[in-house]
Amino acid sequence: MNEVQHMRRPWGLLSVGVTALTTLLVVSSPAVPDAAAAPGAALSEQAIFSTVKDLTGIAPRATGSPGGKAAADYVMDRFRNAGLSEVHVEEVTSYDWRPSNFGLHVGGTAVDAYPVAHSFIPADAKAGVRTTGPKGRTAPVVDIGTGKIGGRDVRGKIVMFDLSFYLPTAGLLPLAEYIHDPDNALFDPGTMLSANPFLTSLSSTVREAQAAGAVGFVGVLKDYFDSNRYHNEYYRKLTMTIPGMWVTRADGARMRKLLARHGNRSRIDLTVHRRAVVGRTVFGFLRGNRKDTVMVQSHHDSVGTGAVEDATGTAEVIALAEHYGRAAKQPGYRPREKSLMFVTFDTHFTGYQAHQAFVDRYITRRATPWNIVANTTIEHVGKYARRAANGKLITTDRAEPKGVFENVNLTSKVALARALTRNNVRSSTLLNATPFQLTETGIPTDASFVLNAGVPVVSLIAGPLYMYDDADTLDKVDRSQLVPVARFFVDTINHLDTVPGAAIGLIPS
Repeated sequence: MNEVQHMRRPWGLLSVGVTALTTLLVVSSPAVPDAAAAPGAALSEQAIFSTVKDLTGIAPRATGSPGGKAAADYVMDRFRNAGLSEVHVEEVTSYDWRPSNFGLHVGGTAVDAYPVAHSFIPADAKAGVRTTGPKGRTAPVVDIGTGKIGGRDVRGKIVMFDLSFYLPTAGLLPLAEYIHDPDNALFDPGTMLSANPFLTSLSSTVREAQAAGAVGFVGVLKDYFDSNRYHNEYYRKLTMTIPGMWVTRADGARMRKLLARHGNRSRIDLTVHRRAVVGRTVFGFLRGNRKDTVMVQSHHDSVGTGAVEDATGTAEVIALAEHYGRAAKQPGYRPREKSLMFVTFDTHFTGYQAHQAFVDRYITRRATPWNIVANTTIEHVGKYARRAANGKLITTDRAEPKGVFENVNLTSKVALARALTRNNVRSSTLLNATPFQLTETGIPTDASFVLNAGVPVVSLIAGPLYMYDDADTLDKVDRSQLVPVARFFVDTINHLDTVPGAAIGLIPS
């Protein structure tokens, strides 16, 4: 991966060009009526939403589970029926995580809690069973609130902290190159300050707690709605070897009162089963005139129902596969210049092993006939939701703000901006991903792995508050945006077909 990254060299006028584009495009054009881009059968709202319903019916689609395999099989069948070639599955080893016998007590009183996903696993992160035993793990509690452990003595103790969501919508504005917001929804103060649940204080807090000798932790979901079923992802750079429990904001306040009455001691009960499982990546291809290839990507796995995250993304990939597959069967069809690779991953929640294996084979070593020159990724087409004053989740009819991370050339940036407006992808912002490529830190999307390997990306993602929760159900899907998003990617893929592969990126290869 590093070899590929080091082949790309920054150009001195990069910042000037980006600044010029920002000045040119920062104000969106008026909305174009949806009828202006009437979709074909594959790109209809009914067809795409029907696929979303099929996938939620398979849920949970966890990696290594029967539902996970069924989801991969479903995608394969749809790819074959779409007329794609070389449809197949590639497998990789991942590790699932299953809790049992869990609980949280202060004195003799139970506090409603749910285990922190991927906590209390072996230090080598391999398969195994860990348990606090029949008596649980009782220890003094050190409550750090929203702060850091610092010099506090937490050895042999349980750390209690308020989980912070780090990335509000406003935090992405410095990266904005173009905004399409015909409803003026993005600049609503509540929307601007709402934070997605992807980037949080969990990793840094637990890392510090473990290093200081803590024996457990309790995370208070202060920025969350009234649910403790927050299904955080596996943190690849952190092995959480101590048990952790989530509590809601209300139960956190109740627990703090109980601790004050019972000598600041608590008991955590937890048994965790971690086992090796099969991760699956589904492939399908539409050959063009060249080996240069454009990826169309999402992930098919989920912890719960996973309607928005990411049945919607997978349904969009399937719809695009059917759109291009049907076009290839029409009389007089002329092959595209570039090949198309349609791919859906799992291991999204268990460590991204499938994504890393993909980069190794298809980009770093290029041990295939496919020369990937661009990536398009689609994740989460959902409705905007917020936490009410009483803690309940309120789902609106507004579109969840969508970011399109990209590091393409200036001409292509203009094409993307026009496509967002032409197809009325509401509450959408074009975001410059080049700084992440230059620093090799990655972007908060599944395209991060190919971006860091040197591939230009166009990666659409939204971060609704419910995306890691059992509340991610069919009613959260923004049906009105399914077709606009699909049409945006049709325009994007068609544009990329006209650009020489080596010239797609803002930093040419």
